Amino acid sequence: MIDPGRLVPRDRTAHPVPRDPEYKTTVARSPNLPLLSMESTTTEETGPRFGHGLIGALDNNLILNWTKGAAPAVGERILMHGRVMDEFGRPVPNTLVEIWQANAGGRYRHVKDTYFAPLDPNFGGCGRTLTDENGYYEFLTIRPGAYPWPNRGNDWRPMHIHISVFGHSFGQRLITQMYFEGDPLIDRCPIASTIKDRSQLDRLVAPLDMARARPLDYLAYKFDIVLRGRRQTMFENKPAGM
Repeated sequence: MIDPGRLVPRDRTAHPVPRDPEYKTTVARSPNLPLLSMESTTTEETGPRFGHGLIGALDNNLILNWTKGAAPAVGERILMHGRVMDEFGRPVPNTLVEIWQANAGGRYRHVKDTYFAPLDPNFGGCGRTLTDENGYYEFLTIRPGAYPWPNRGNDWRPMHIHISVFGHSFGQRLITQMYFEGDPLIDRCPIASTIKDRSQLDRLVAPLDMARARPLDYLAYKFDIVLRGRRQTMFENKPAGM
């Protein structure tokens, strides 16, 4: 029998505030009443699983996967890599990691994205992979561009990549985003500013990793993802899950 170990309480300060007037849409979207803790069902606890067994050879190569290798995407090539770990630094293997992002000009391949930057016909903007036995993952992709968004008079999103991490059941999913070291727009972004603790925000900024860069090809950025693992917290006397 595996010893689950000591309970590590959830650190609520590590999460963004749900309502921040500087980020306008949170005013309408944030809850006005206390959250409820409800019993989970078999659906949340056991399945379905999302594509863990359907990983293709180019799924983690966003430079080539949209055209199935026929033509490369346009932009600065980068390697995004890191490990998925629990709160004690132990690897979390066989975990589905998905990413999505804007292209090099700052535009998403989405019908509602009306930014003036052109679409890249060779870039779809999404990929996925499974962590290996050491919790390691990597994506070869294009550095996304910054883009404006209708919040205040002239707000811009920093360069960023969205990340989704799936556990082994329907109710186990975490979503976050990775920023890039040295981007001056991070300090000017109302979304990033919803994280009030600077040390927590800095955990979303991937440092340049020249040790994994390939000369005359791409730079690398290292982004580790830390989960709660088996030592999950309790919420109102019920398991809180991932």
